[in-house]
Amino acid sequence: MSTSTTSGGPAPARGRPRLARWFRRAALACAGLLIAVTVASFGYNAATAGRAAPPSGLRYVQAADVRTRYQTWGHTGTPIVLVHGAFESVDTWSRLAPLLALDHRVYALDLTGDGYSERRGPYTVDHLTRQLLGFLDAMRLNRPVLVGHSSGAAMVAEATLRAPGRIGGLVLLDGDALNTGAGAPSALRYLLIDPYRTSLLRLGLGSDALIRRLYEAQCGPRCPRLDRAGVDVWRRPLQVPGAEAALWGLLDAGVPGLPADQLEQLRAVHIPKAVVFGSRDAVFTPQVPAQTAARIGAPPPTLIPDGRHLTMISNPERVAAAVTALG
Repeated sequence: MSTSTTSGGPAPARGRPRLARWFRRAALACAGLLIAVTVASFGYNAATAGRAAPPSGLRYVQAADVRTRYQTWGHTGTPIVLVHGAFESVDTWSRLAPLLALDHRVYALDLTGDGYSERRGPYTVDHLTRQLLGFLDAMRLNRPVLVGHSSGAAMVAEATLRAPGRIGGLVLLDGDALNTGAGAPSALRYLLIDPYRTSLLRLGLGSDALIRRLYEAQCGPRCPRLDRAGVDVWRRPLQVPGAEAALWGLLDAGVPGLPADQLEQLRAVHIPKAVVFGSRDAVFTPQVPAQTAARIGAPPPTLIPDGRHLTMISNPERVAAAVTALG
C-alpha cells in the first residue's frame, strides 16, 4: 500500500533561479557591450583628435575680453550690426549683408562660442552682450540698427536695454529673445557624457548628408543647396581648436534669453523696432511673432510667406526690406 503526502505550503518557485540567471547574463552582456562601446569611443576620439584650421584671411578685433572675428560690407549710410544665433556665424549673413550694404554700412561678428572668435566663457547673455557692446566700441559705431537672429535676439535686446542711447533701431529676426523660447533643456544632455558625446558629435559632423538635411529642414526649399564649400561653412567652426569644449559650455548654459518682464522694458525705449519671422518657422508657435511684437512695443510683425527659421538665407530681399524700413 502506497501513501502520498501533500504540503500545505506554496509550491517551490522553480522559475526563480532561471530568471535570476537570465538577469545576470543580461547584465553581463550589457556590461560587456558598454565596455566595448567605451573602448571604441575612446579609440575613435583619439583617431579623430586632429582639429581644423580657421579659413585664411579672417579679420579680428578686440571686443571687450574676446578676440572677435568680424566682417564688413558697404561704405556709406547708417550702420547695421548683424548678430547670429546658435551654431551660426558671420557667414550666415552672406546673402543678406550685400543687399543691406547698398545703402548702409553693415557689420557682423562671431559671438564667442560660435564661428571663429576666441572661445571664452561663460556663454551667458551677460557675457555675450558685453562682447557685442565692446564690438560697437571697437568699431566706433554710433547708433547702429541691431539685428539679432534666433538666440541672437536676446543679445541685441539686452544691449538695447543696457545702452538705449547708443542704439538706433532693433530687429528681432526669427527669435523672441525669451529664456523659454526653445523650451526646457533636454535631459539628454545629462546622459550624453564623454567620450560618447564627442564621438556622436564627430560622427554627425562627418556626415555631409546629415548637415544638408538639418540645413534644409531649417531653411526650406527657397535656400540654395549646400555644395561641399557650403557644408564646410557650417561644419568647420565646430572642428577648430576649443570648439567642442565651448559647445558643451553653451549647452550647459542653455539657450540665451531674457525673462519676459525684463524684455517688456523695451516698450519704454523709444527707437524704431521690428519683429520679422518666417510664417512656417517650426522653432516657434504661430502666435509668437505677434506676442513678441506686443511685448517689446513694436508694430505688428512682418511674416515672410513660407519662410522657415533661416529667413536671411531663404528670403534675403524681404528681410532686407524690413530692416531698411527702420531708416
